[in-house]
Amino acid sequence: MIIRRWSVGVLAAALFVPALTACNNSTAAEPAAGGASAAPAAPADPKEALLASTKELSKGNFTFAITGGEFNGSGTVHMPSKSAEMKMTGGDAATEDFSMDMHFVFIDTDSWVKLDISGPMADAIPGAKERKGKYQHLDRSKIKDAKDLQFDFADVDPAGSEALTKAITDVKKTGEGTYEGTLDATKVTDSDVLDADIVKGMADKASAVPFTAKLDAQGRLTEFLVKVPAAGSAKAQDLKVTYADYGAATAVQQPPADKVVEASDQLYEMFKN
Repeated sequence: MIIRRWSVGVLAAALFVPALTACNNSTAAEPAAGGASAAPAAPADPKEALLASTKELSKGNFTFAITGGEFNGSGTVHMPSKSAEMKMTGGDAATEDFSMDMHFVFIDTDSWVKLDISGPMADAIPGAKERKGKYQHLDRSKIKDAKDLQFDFADVDPAGSEALTKAITDVKKTGEGTYEGTLDATKVTDSDVLDADIVKGMADKASAVPFTAKLDAQGRLTEFLVKVPAAGSAKAQDLKVTYADYGAATAVQQPPADKVVEASDQLYEMFKN
């Protein structure tokens, strides 16, 4: 999967619309900052410091968490073993008719997805109950038109934080390793923190969106929080990505064989672009 393309709104729509047609129709814990890389300290200029703070991500050895949207997620990227994973949770079976837990696992050219849906909505999705708790092994020849089931190890930033820092229009340092300012969301591309639907919803407020950021002692990004303003019927919300364990992440493990089944045709249809 191309991690930065995990757009929760798109995934939710892709999941439920095809399933309903066929039927005839928790917040992830934030990882603590860590790692013992000898990366240089942050530049004195605030914007240059934030631009430089994302460089370590390209090495692909860290953990991360994304919170504040329809889904909350956490995961690992571990280039030494060419592995990655992402866990996502969303919804509430008691109040919203469904809850959904997803776990994507990528090891070299192999990939799996566990998709568990609970609540009344699960009854409307063929095979949802039968495959609950199972990892569906993906056939690479069937995911060419499903970018959300793919992972590009050459593009490992889970939230597109580099794109966020490049869109900064004003920033100041507020303390040791802490920053705040504004960014032009209309100039952000390929970021799950600010996907196209969120930017469109902000309308004329999108050109000056407040943010805060935190860097560790080595100048590496540990938190980027975007304060999305209220617009129309949409409420204000804080969307946050955190990074940790630079250079110290662990290899992602393959799902147990007794919990693996081949992916259903329905799964590929759900995620088709």
